[in-house]
Amino acid sequence: MSTDPQEPITTVRFIGAPTDIGASMRGASLGPEALRVAGLPEALLRLGLQVLDAGNVQGPPNPWLPPLDGHRHLPEALAWNQAVFDAVTQALDAGDVPVLLGGDHSLAIGSIGAVAAHCRTRGQRLRVIWLDAHADFNTSDITPSGNIHGMPVAVLCGHGPASLLRLAGHWGDGVDAGPPALSPEDLRLIGVRSVDPLERRFVHAQGLEVFDMRHLDEHGMRAAMQQALMGVDEHTHLHLSFDVDFLDPDIAPGVGTAVRGGPSYREAQLCMEMIADTGRLASLDLVELNPARDIQNRTAELVVDLVESLFGKSTLMRWRP
Repeated sequence: MSTDPQEPITTVRFIGAPTDIGASMRGASLGPEALRVAGLPEALLRLGLQVLDAGNVQGPPNPWLPPLDGHRHLPEALAWNQAVFDAVTQALDAGDVPVLLGGDHSLAIGSIGAVAAHCRTRGQRLRVIWLDAHADFNTSDITPSGNIHGMPVAVLCGHGPASLLRLAGHWGDGVDAGPPALSPEDLRLIGVRSVDPLERRFVHAQGLEVFDMRHLDEHGMRAAMQQALMGVDEHTHLHLSFDVDFLDPDIAPGVGTAVRGGPSYREAQLCMEMIADTGRLASLDLVELNPARDIQNRTAELVVDLVESLFGKSTLMRWRP
C-alpha cells in the first residue's frame, strides 16, 4: 500500500471555524474538534506531510434568530467569513495548503473568496470541486429558510447581499461593485440530490455544471470526475469544498441535513484518489460535520480516511500517473 504523497506539499495548515451560524440546526460548531479527535493531524503526518494546526478562528455566537430580509444571522456570518478569509489568506501567502475545518458550509464564502483573490494575484486558473448533496445556490428571494449555508455558491458567483459579495470578491471597503469570486466555468458540483424548486431554475439559468446523482448513476463516478477535472494542469489551483452530507447517510450519519441516496464509500474513495492523482490540490474545506448527530465519531473517522486518500494514500497497488 502506497502512503507517499503525490506532490511534495510543504505544510498543511488546519484552520478551525467552530460555528453553525449559517446552518439549519446546531452541532456543526463541534466539527473541528471532532476531526482532531478522529486523528486528522496524525493521519497526514503519517503520509509524510508537515502539519500546522493554527487553532480556531473566533467569531460571534449563534443568536438563533429568524430571518431578516431573507437572511439569518447575516452580520454574524459576515464576521465569521471575514475571519476565515484572513486566516486562509495568511496560509496561502505563507505557501501552505489551507484546510478549513468547519463549521457549516457558509464558511466557504470566506475560504474560497480568499483562494480566488490569491489566484487572481498570481494569474492562476481556479477550479473548485464542490461535493455536496445540495446545490447551495439560494438567494434571499428564493430561499425557503434564510439559512446562509444554502447560499455560498450563489454568493461566490455574485448573487447575494452586498457585504458578503464585497468579501468574497475581495473588493475592499467602500466599493460597491466588482467581479465575483467565481464564474460558473470555475465550478463543478458533484453528488447533488436535493435542490429547492426555484433554486433549480436559477442553477439552470446560470449554467452551472452539476453532476447530480442521476448522472453518477448513469455514467459512474470515474467518468464524472474525469469530466470535472478536465483542463486541470500545472497552471491550475484546485480547491475542494467537501460537505460531508455529500456522502450517503448510511455511512456518514453525522450531518445536519442528511439526504438519502448519496455516494458509497468506494465511490467517495475513487473521487478522492482521482483528485490526488492530479497533484494540483492546493486548498480544502471540510464542512457540515455534525458530531451531535453522529455515532461514536464514526463520520469524522470516515472523513479522515477519505482525506488520507485525497493527500495521496492509495488503496491500490499501482503507479500514479
